[in-house]
Amino acid sequence: MSNLFTTTLRINLTKPEGRKAWAYLKNRDKSRYRSYSDAIIAAVNGFFDREQRLADDPYLETREKEDAFLQRVLDTVQCGAQANPLNGLAALLQSTAPPARENAAVQNDLDTAMDFINGL
Repeated sequence: MSNLFTTTLRINLTKPEGRKAWAYLKNRDKSRYRSYSDAIIAAVNGFFDREQRLADDPYLETREKEDAFLQRVLDTVQCGAQANPLNGLAALLQSTAPPARENAAVQNDLDTAMDFINGL
């Protein structure tokens, strides 16, 4: 029995999906995908692996989108900090530092909570 399977691949170039697939195959990274077969195998395996992961974990796609969004936010903040690090840092510190009155109020609330807990 042979370990080689041969089939014919037909791509209809009159359809936009077919033209797009042919363009991907024709312009593939030949150092990574030495042949059409290598590219098609990677695409089929990637597609069905993802389908299986989504079936096993229906929230996978949502988490991936959230992670991508958070990464974009972090990249934007880093880019802004690199452009002008001192102004960016000063603005960040000023916007996050609570006023002294709030610190006193928070400490008072904590003291009250601790008195309550100690009284139990």
